[in-house]
Order: sequence, then C-alpha cells, then structure tokens
Amino acid sequence: MSIAVSNLTKTFGSQKAVNNISFQVNSGEIVGFLGPNGAGKSTTMKMIAGYITADGGKIEVCGESVVENSSITKKKIGYLPEANPLYFDMYVREYLNFIAEIHQIDEKKERVKAVIELVGLDKEVNKKIGQLSKGYKQRVGLAAALIHDPEVLILDEPTSGLDPNQIIEIREVIKNLGATKTILFSSHIMQEVEAICNRVLIIHKGQIVADDLVNSLQLNNSSNHYVTIQFKEVVSLDMLQNLKEVVSIKDFPKSTFTIETTHPEVMRRQLLELSIERDINIISLNSEKQNLEQIFKTLTN
Repeated sequence: MSIAVSNLTKTFGSQKAVNNISFQVNSGEIVGFLGPNGAGKSTTMKMIAGYITADGGKIEVCGESVVENSSITKKKIGYLPEANPLYFDMYVREYLNFIAEIHQIDEKKERVKAVIELVGLDKEVNKKIGQLSKGYKQRVGLAAALIHDPEVLILDEPTSGLDPNQIIEIREVIKNLGATKTILFSSHIMQEVEAICNRVLIIHKGQIVADDLVNSLQLNNSSNHYVTIQFKEVVSLDMLQNLKEVVSIKDFPKSTFTIETTHPEVMRRQLLELSIERDINIISLNSEKQNLEQIFKTLTN
C-alpha cells in the first residue's frame, strides 16, 4: 500500500478542515482527489506530504509513518503544491540543479536533463523562472517534484494555468508516470480526471463522500440520463416541456437541447414521434449517463 490514511483530522480554529477521513491508494494507481474549494483536499495532501501535521489519525507512505519517519517518507514523495513556490531569480536549470543537490542525487547533471525533457522545458532552460509564463512555471514545479525519482507523487492542481495543448501534454506525462509510480492528484477539470484516472476520491466539508472507480461511480449515481437532440428547424422549448418523463431541459443555440430524464428510451421515442408529427428534421440524437462533473455537483451540492 503506497498511501494509507486512517481517521485523519485537522482543525483550524473553530473549523474542522478534515474530519476523520480514511482511504488507501495502492501502488501503481492514479487517483483523482476532487472537492470544492475549501473542502479539505489541499490540507489532506499537505499532511500526506508532511508539510503540515495532523491533529489526529495516522498516515503511512510506502509502509512508513509520515510523523515518525518523516525523513524517510519525504524521500519517497514528490510534491507539487497548489501555490508552487519557486525562486523567480534563478534560471530553470540552476533551480533544478539546486533541488537535485538538496536531494543529494548521484549523476545530477543527467537527472536534471532527463526531467527537463520529460516535462517539456527544453526551450526555457536558459530563462529565469520569473520570466516564464504561468504554465511553464508549473512545469518547473513538476520537474522539481520528479527530480529525485520518488515512488509517490502528490500533485495539487498540476495543470493549473496551462493552455489546452499544454494540459494534454502534461496529462500524457502523468499517465506515463502512473506506470511506475503511485499518483494522487487534484483537479477542477473533470474531463482531465476521467481521462487519467480509473478511481476518484471526492471530499466535501472535510469528509469523504465518494471513493470508487469512475465507471462504478457513474453506474451507482446515475438514476437520471441525458438525451441531447439537435433539430434542423427552429424548435421552441415549450414544445419539449410537454413531453413525459422530463426532469429538466437546457437549451443551446441552433435548436439544440439536453433533456434530463429517468427513461431515456421513452424520451427518444417521444422525440422521434414529435419530429414526424410536426414535420421537423432531427440532425442528431444521443443519450448518455451522468458524467463525472454532474455526479460531482450532486455529491457536493
């Protein structure tokens, strides 16, 4: 077991940020850690990484206690915090050399070169960190977290500030790292979590409200389905609201509607009958279960 958290609690003043949570992350897993702002996920990640101490409970990383053997566990963890503190006056390669020296890495030059290539910093190595865009600063932080080749990665919003192309690139880096490392990462981009993870933890108000495989989570929390239809002609919202089994309807440009329903097959049949009755053409019609974003909203509402 790479990460084992038992009855973990943390209080700031009168606020219980983390309230008696327990979970495990197995070796080789990539687990998404989700929650609204202020839910306690960053606090939990900081406690696992050993940056702050827990008020109660137990944390083990690779079988070692984070409290009792912090010097050992910190060698096994690569941590990219949400704030990503960097020395802006240092050059990229200089900074990574500095981090490598702290970790007392053998063959430092080769390792620095390897992580620069891994996270795509090749073209920026001769710049000062303060001159970089937010996205490239994030890559420097990720490189620093990887420099000592840790067994466990704790990544708090690793794609924050990246453009869509950069997000895809870092996503692939994380997926590839997952073949040899245990990764716990947080993100507000649900599509990213679905693309990288097969399991998610959802925390809300300091408590774990879901811990499951993505597919199982969708199956167990999807009482409603969504039918999306686009008409060729102009169709009014009122026309669709009279259909049976409608929970809610969202309308979009170009006569496109997403209908929430408990009976998708009944809904599809009604829409086909409506198109024949009113002599209107359907451009596309498809149905799907709740996605992760919709489940997240339900569990944290």
